[in-house]
Amino acid sequence: MKWIIASDLHGSAHYCRRLLEAWKREEAPRMLFLGDLLYHGPRNDLPEGYAPKEVIALLQERQADIFCVRGNCEAEVDQMVLPFPVLADYCLLESAGHLIYATHGHHFNEDHLPPLHPGDVLLHGHTHIPRRTLRDGVYVLNPGSVSIPKAGSWHGYMTLEDGVFTWKTLSGDVRDTLRL
Repeated sequence: MKWIIASDLHGSAHYCRRLLEAWKREEAPRMLFLGDLLYHGPRNDLPEGYAPKEVIALLQERQADIFCVRGNCEAEVDQMVLPFPVLADYCLLESAGHLIYATHGHHFNEDHLPPLHPGDVLLHGHTHIPRRTLRDGVYVLNPGSVSIPKAGSWHGYMTLEDGVFTWKTLSGDVRDTLRL
């Protein structure tokens, strides 16, 4: 199965629309969202098109296809207005025989790995910077941010299909790939 993986939308209806266009173009049946859907957080400026209520409405149509983990900006009030679960701390997937531990990244990240085996994957957002590294035999991957990229990175997402992670801009330009 093909997945689209994104993080750190922070309430931008503008970038939510662009992400939904990318999702349609990718023809991925499911999305894994790595947290920080609605609120911009106290450390970030408002993203372009900040309109959390519009984001809620835009995501309702695909609610059965979205899996989301809790970011540091999610709260119980977010769960009250979103039609899919957003308060799980992590999600486990498998691809090409590798365990994927998906979380937001504010607790588990490159500097603080969860209990994983060599060859497993820690997939997280939070930093707003696309990244891939190998730490103690564990792949640490980050799709970057949909709406507030940092460190000169791009507005983007990842796909996962048949053990291949691909980092892309919202326009679909490939920036990096990793085959597990």
